[in-house]
Amino acid sequence: MKRVKLTVAYDGTNYCGWQVQPNGITVQEVLNHHLSELTRENIETIGASRTDAGVHALGNVAVFDTHVRMPGEKFSYALNQRLPEDIRIEKSEEVPMDFHPRYIKSVKTYEYKILNRRFPVPTQRFYSHFTYIPLDVEKMREGAAYLIGEHDFKSFCGTNAQVKTTVRTIYNIHIEKEQDMITIRIRGNGFLYNMVRILAGTLMEVGSGALKPSEIKEILEAKDRKMAGPTAPARGLTLIGIQYENQFCEEVSEA
Repeated sequence: MKRVKLTVAYDGTNYCGWQVQPNGITVQEVLNHHLSELTRENIETIGASRTDAGVHALGNVAVFDTHVRMPGEKFSYALNQRLPEDIRIEKSEEVPMDFHPRYIKSVKTYEYKILNRRFPVPTQRFYSHFTYIPLDVEKMREGAAYLIGEHDFKSFCGTNAQVKTTVRTIYNIHIEKEQDMITIRIRGNGFLYNMVRILAGTLMEVGSGALKPSEIKEILEAKDRKMAGPTAPARGLTLIGIQYENQFCEEVSEA
């Protein structure tokens, strides 16, 4: 028996999120199906991030156990010949049997894209959130500064989330604008249900002038979901990647 780690990229447009569920097709379901066919075993992957319907990924992580003698690095080639075009394995490798993608210390990086112009662009409709309301990027950066560090992010957690603690650490937030596209890039040690989308929605409220940048601090301290802004649409969100333990220690210390 061996454990294989997969780095998975996907366009989430046509899927009901990552995790297997009864009401629609998911990325994990498709992956399990093709792995089971390939190995002739009943494969059930374990994913690192349970992305929602419509959310994309460039570097989600999953593992599975198999008796197949194929080298770990070869699974990416074999799977990519079987998977639909909107799912690709960027890397496969054998890892220790105790490697668990959710329980090992890691840093996750997300990006949220906002198309900020008078009219939408059809080719961007699945990969960014459109708003015609002018957004002040400098004010958004000022508000984002209050989010850096370890905080209780209960105000930015979706309702009915079942977690032991709502305390998380954000290492950095970069907000850049290139032409009409605003990109919010967030790195942290973990994220609550809908947290990045609520952060994006709240920062858009700051950018539009509906909230003052300093009010972000008050929202954090309130620990009340009703105080934060709306949950931004899923289509603007992409899981960029996940770094584990020694991969990120030096980078975080330099940030």
